[in-house]
Amino acid sequence: MFEQTFKAIDDVLWKEAGCTTELDYTEQTSWMLFLKYLDDLEEWA
Repeated sequence: MFEQTFKAIDDVLWKEAGCTTELDYTEQTSWMLFLKYLDDLEEWA
């Protein structure tokens, strides 16, 4: 499950022009996972 999620995020981020360094990549991945968590939490409530 996590592998598929990270693979999907990887595919999107590597195509984006704003992700040029590993730090950008890590920041964006963390942000996407946080937003997904909030979305799932909202659906549950």
